[in-house]
Amino acid sequence: MNTYDVVVIGAGAAGLMCALTAGYRGQRVRVIDHANKAGKKILMSGGGRCNFTNLATAPKHFFSQNPHFAISALKRYTPQDFVELVERHGIEYVEKAPGQLFCAESAKDIVAMLLTECEWAGVDVTLSTPVDEVERHGEGMRLVAGGERIAAGAVVVATGGLSIPTLGATGFGYDLARRFGLAVTSTQAALVPFTVTSHWKEELGTLAGLSSDVTVSCGDGRYREPLLFTHRGLSGPGMLQASSHWSPGAAVEVDWLPGLDVEAQLAAQRQIAPRRMLSGWLNETLPKRLVQALMRWLGWQDRALATLSNRDIESLGTGLKAWQFKPAGTEGWRTAEVTLGGVETNAISSKTFAVRDLPQLYFIGEVLDVTGQLGGFNFQWAWASGVACGQAV
Repeated sequence: MNTYDVVVIGAGAAGLMCALTAGYRGQRVRVIDHANKAGKKILMSGGGRCNFTNLATAPKHFFSQNPHFAISALKRYTPQDFVELVERHGIEYVEKAPGQLFCAESAKDIVAMLLTECEWAGVDVTLSTPVDEVERHGEGMRLVAGGERIAAGAVVVATGGLSIPTLGATGFGYDLARRFGLAVTSTQAALVPFTVTSHWKEELGTLAGLSSDVTVSCGDGRYREPLLFTHRGLSGPGMLQASSHWSPGAAVEVDWLPGLDVEAQLAAQRQIAPRRMLSGWLNETLPKRLVQALMRWLGWQDRALATLSNRDIESLGTGLKAWQFKPAGTEGWRTAEVTLGGVETNAISSKTFAVRDLPQLYFIGEVLDVTGQLGGFNFQWAWASGVACGQAV
């Protein structure tokens, strides 16, 4: 039987970060993953360029039934700490949006960096090897992986959530948590595009590929981000963010002209250019195809501004600033970037990530009930939770 101080299940962002941190502390570490490549989700993220952190990371950017749980780890390992690691490896990066850092070349650079650090830290990484059994054994743990029996001082579960099963995502981590008596909150696909009814699919399909800067509201979430029309429904950062707040049957609201007082502007334009057509005024700000669609959806006829009554202007303002639709659903796990929900954190130490009643067992990363907003926050959670656990395990 092979013996290790630490066995990490999962060769993703959190797992590799934990392993290299523990390895540098002198621990004998083994990483095991059923996938044939390490960091598969890293490789596909950010369009293949990996939005590896967000400089503005703060606890307010995360969802959890225990909102205070993430504070400790996020404070102890910051975005600047990860940027320093990236720079030490000579990886070039760009800031695509305020605070959002991406690889200038390829996400492969981040995976290569993590694997190099694991090698330097003496970590053994074993791929294409499913874990069949995990059990407590005295003061340690025992595993069976690919027919091999392994003894470990501690086991770290870094198996991620259910998002994108084609990359190998499974519910293994949740099943393991339940086996050891831990509760798992309900899970749902998050940061995922919305689907629409067949009628709206036909309507929106004519706009497929068109993007527009909007403000999207759903529940207690409000985001000013681009919206993207697709042949299946509505996507883009704005809709992905809203999906984390959405529940079946709820409406999503879109402000097509964020930052603009439509009623005041229309009333002023009615005086300044009374002969101007409504479509001409809208075309200044919105794509022409979208203007035509909005006028059709809301039952407006193109007309001179002079003919608009105050009530017309009020109706136009409501339609443009608070357009609502009810999604038929989401695209689900197939395209979801993350999993909302997971292993309840009340039974986990926010300092070490150990199970309070079973200190030989740890849970980190996406498998926990901690989910970030879009923009690099989920990767920062993976790095921070991985480091915190690696320093303690």
